[in-house]
Amino acid sequence: MHGFEKGHPSSNGHPYGLGKIIDYNQNPFIVIWEVTRACQLKCVHCRADAQLTPDTRELTHEEGLNLIDQIFELDNPMLVFTGGDCMMREDLFEFADYAVKKGMRVSMTPSATANVTKERMERAKAVGLSRWGFSLDGPTPEIHDHFRGTPGSFQLTFEKINYLNELNMPLQINTVISRYNYDSLEKMAKLVGELKAVMWYIFLLVPTGRGQLDACITPAEHEKVFRWLYELSKTAPYDIKTTAAQHYRRVVLQQKAREHLITNGEICYENSITTDFASMHDGLKRAPKGVNDGNGFLFVSHIGDVMPSGLLPIVGGNVRKTPLADIYRDSKIFKELRQPDNYQGKCGVCEYNKVCGGSRSRTYAVTGDYMESEPYCVYIPQALRNQAPITV
Repeated sequence: MHGFEKGHPSSNGHPYGLGKIIDYNQNPFIVIWEVTRACQLKCVHCRADAQLTPDTRELTHEEGLNLIDQIFELDNPMLVFTGGDCMMREDLFEFADYAVKKGMRVSMTPSATANVTKERMERAKAVGLSRWGFSLDGPTPEIHDHFRGTPGSFQLTFEKINYLNELNMPLQINTVISRYNYDSLEKMAKLVGELKAVMWYIFLLVPTGRGQLDACITPAEHEKVFRWLYELSKTAPYDIKTTAAQHYRRVVLQQKAREHLITNGEICYENSITTDFASMHDGLKRAPKGVNDGNGFLFVSHIGDVMPSGLLPIVGGNVRKTPLADIYRDSKIFKELRQPDNYQGKCGVCEYNKVCGGSRSRTYAVTGDYMESEPYCVYIPQALRNQAPITV
């Protein structure tokens, strides 16, 4: 969830509903809690490298309630239950009910398996969940079922989405873009609309867990996808949000700047895109301050380990030993990630590093150093373009 995030108004008076400015040094915008690592699917790209049965070390029910309290105390960020398959946690709805009654905005991303029944969807709606996310990684059974490592997953996903639409519960469709489905994105965009989704949540593959480097699309293909998504966002009947695609924000700002200059009858040069424009809203009605791993975003694992992201598996602390707020605010990795001017290479000098900063997860997965430059970005910052050429 590292795209430009929406403010989220709430009937419960959620603190960010009116566009409140958040100091990411103190509080995250969003918290992901991996309530279990158990899952019945065998997804080829699984971040968690999920297992069939629950881990005996999972946070207990009481520890889970205490964690929700600690999350709430971080100025009430958004909370997402994930897994594995969060439906394999028997007390999931008790956690959801507890959080919603505290005034939190809660959503979940369960796997489309037999564990998702119409009765459970009805219970989720009754509890007050804000949104339900399902993964759909291709417009055909061949592509999706290969991704999910489970024959019949495509058909089962459609059945569950139909249930959700019958209940008039907001649907979010999650799609991981990789070599497997890169050529099917136009068909996917159409299908997301036909399924009445309110949001298409795009993940750009990070080679961690079961995800492999050779399944990633190229840097040039990333850029092409981002430009296509921006044009799609103008007409799509759903919102578009990205994860592990921080440089999509840079592309959006560049495109908005070009359109602004053309509208005003000016010639658009690349160097007329400035950080002044980058401080404006991006046209997607989301906050201009970009969320990134450890910077407005944190992840809690099934055993209480706290990481900047589920895709950046470096532990800053464990909630069984250290308060969540102390880990987020004071641990070395979180503090470093909130200093984009200290990033290495072109990310450190890029004029977009405050709203972009590159995917710290992909950077770590590819280079082994989360402070290095995003390896899948083609953009050359102004500071490097303006350097005098090297003479021999």
